[in-house]
Amino acid sequence: MTDTTEQLNELIEITRDGQRFYQHAHDEVKDVRLQVLFRDMSQSKSELIRALSVKVAANQEVPASGGTFVGKLRQVYADTKATLVSDTEATYVAQLEEAEDRILHAFEDALESAEPDVQALLTAEMPNVRANHDRMRTLKQSMQ
Repeated sequence: MTDTTEQLNELIEITRDGQRFYQHAHDEVKDVRLQVLFRDMSQSKSELIRALSVKVAANQEVPASGGTFVGKLRQVYADTKATLVSDTEATYVAQLEEAEDRILHAFEDALESAEPDVQALLTAEMPNVRANHDRMRTLKQSMQ
């Protein structure tokens, strides 16, 4: 596996963590507006995963199909915390915002060290990554 493929697969795994967490949070919250938001955010992550996977496959490599241990831990932590506090929605929003931080930082780091062709892909995807991050940060701040 090349360094480029490894880098892209790491981004796929981190993004998949977020996608799965949004799906899970969608099922856990009662607020319909949050359910719609979480579904939209999950779909955005799916589209990003698709774009990264196409690039990996174009290099005759196999795209990552799983997530990370850290991502699973974050979801378990959010579930546990949500059962202990009265504001389940705010708990999930806060944890999803942290997941967005992780995704944003991973993309920023990858952008600095990526090969030119991967850099072009990441540069094209960064506006969506940043917009999703900012959307969750704003929501988290409004719920505090």
